[in-house]
This record gives sequence, C-alpha cells and structure tokens, in this order.
Amino acid sequence: MKRKALVLFSGGQDSTVCLAWALSKFDHVETIGFDYGQRHRIELECRLTVLEQLKAQFPEWAAKLGEDRVIDLSWLGQISDCALTEEREIELSENGLPNTFVPGRNLVFFLISSAVAYRRGLSTLVGGMCQTDFSGYPDCREDTLKALQVATNLGMASSFRFETPLMWINKTETFHLGEQLGGAELIEILRRDTHTCYTGDRTLEHPWGFGCDECPACDLRQRGWNNYISQQNQ
Repeated sequence: MKRKALVLFSGGQDSTVCLAWALSKFDHVETIGFDYGQRHRIELECRLTVLEQLKAQFPEWAAKLGEDRVIDLSWLGQISDCALTEEREIELSENGLPNTFVPGRNLVFFLISSAVAYRRGLSTLVGGMCQTDFSGYPDCREDTLKALQVATNLGMASSFRFETPLMWINKTETFHLGEQLGGAELIEILRRDTHTCYTGDRTLEHPWGFGCDECPACDLRQRGWNNYISQQNQ
C-alpha cells in the first residue's frame, strides 16, 4: 500500500524542508497552502517557484508530487486584527506574544487540511511547526497539535497522523536537515526561493535570502543561516 501525505506548504523555509522530508519518506505527497490575507502573501507566489524548482532538480521527488491547492481563508484575516494581516508595527502585545500571532491559525490550517486529506485518502499531515526556534505562538507547540490530532480523529472517525519533523530542532539544524535531504541544491532553493519575512519584502537579497532584515522571522532565519555557515566552515 502506498504511503501518502499532505504537506502544509506555505513556501517558507520550514515548510519547504518539511516537504523535502515528506518526499523522502512517502510514496505520494500532495501540498496545501492558505491565503488568509497575510501581509507576506508573496509567499503564495514563492511556493509555486519552490515546487517548480523541486520538480526540476529532483526528478525522483517530482514523480511523487501530486495535487497542489490553495484554500481561500480570507475570513481569518478579517477577524485576526494583528500585524501579520494588517499594516502595523511589529511589537509585543500585552499578553507577551508578538502581535504577529494570528489566533487559531494553525488549528484552522490543520482542520481544513484534515478535511482535504479525508477526501483525498491521505493518512499523514505534515506541518513545519516548531517549539524550539519560534515566536512563542501557542498553536506551534507539540501539546497543542497532539490534542488537535486526537480531537480531529475523534471528530472524523479517522486515524490521521500529524507529523512535525522540525518541532524540536532550531533554524540552524533545519538548514542542516535540508542539506541532508537535498544537498547544496536544496540549500540554494531554501536560500533563494523560499520566503520568511513577515513584511513580504523581496527587494533586498541577503546571504540568507530575501527579507526586510528587521522582523522576528528575518532575525530567526538570519541567525540560523549564520550559525549553519559557521559550522560548515569549521
């Protein structure tokens, strides 16, 4: 029986590594993205570029890649009231979380993905959530996703498995994982073609990729890249 997976694929560094991870382990892999009115919706264009590059440079993966879809979740942006969906300065909120937190975003992503997976006969869902190098979002935590997996399987009378291969590794280790999975070719795709910057800036190219070089996402990516390169040179 073919092992099949659905990857929550945004076009960012983390989800691209997760896609490569899934392609290395499963026989058939489909992808799903979400348009929720994000400021950095340039990532929706980047994800198509990443898919094209993966197919072109990794023929064995191209044979495994199935249907890709983008789901319109514009209503999520309408109710989120945060710096990730509105033009406002990125800062900490009173609750200690950055105001880039979109309440319930990952919960919605997994629930919608589960409904698609149910219809498509895909038993494993793969997401790039991480509790090691992250901005403190509570819906990125392992306990949250374990509980959601249980609730989803109860609610759909199913046996989905939620996989988060990056949960306990930092951004530097994510680059190393990318190298293990796809060598220098995948590292260059991660650096050049993926998008992480919260402001959606792709005008400035840095050694670690494109971004504003100021938002929390750029900071995490830059520090991860610098440590990765430093370890490569040792």
